[in-house]
Amino acid sequence: MKTFVLLGAINAFLSVALGAFGAHGLEGKIPDRYFEIWKTGVQYQMFHALGLFVVGLMLGKFPNINLLTAAGWIMFIGIVLFSGSLYVLSLTQIKPLGAITPFGGVAFLIAWILIGYAAAKAL
Repeated sequence: MKTFVLLGAINAFLSVALGAFGAHGLEGKIPDRYFEIWKTGVQYQMFHALGLFVVGLMLGKFPNINLLTAAGWIMFIGIVLFSGSLYVLSLTQIKPLGAITPFGGVAFLIAWILIGYAAAKAL
């Protein structure tokens, strides 16, 4: 439980920090297309930081549902792959890096399915 609450807090902090860096340090310095990509990375990182909090809180209530632990790690991997690849793409503008992003998106989808299944199982 603590691990995912901590990971959620770290990722929420990073999302705010990277959003501020983008708004104050990147806007006007990278093409608008890549600035929008940066903002998408920030937005999805925050959404899934909150998802990590959900996993942590659910684990506090349902500690014996192993699917929740798997969902948390898969969601964290999704943040690294999805948002991380968008940040690197924005800064380097190396387009093939965008091929990594869908793997993060699939990880997000799997994590949310596992959370939903775990919730249904707990009821």
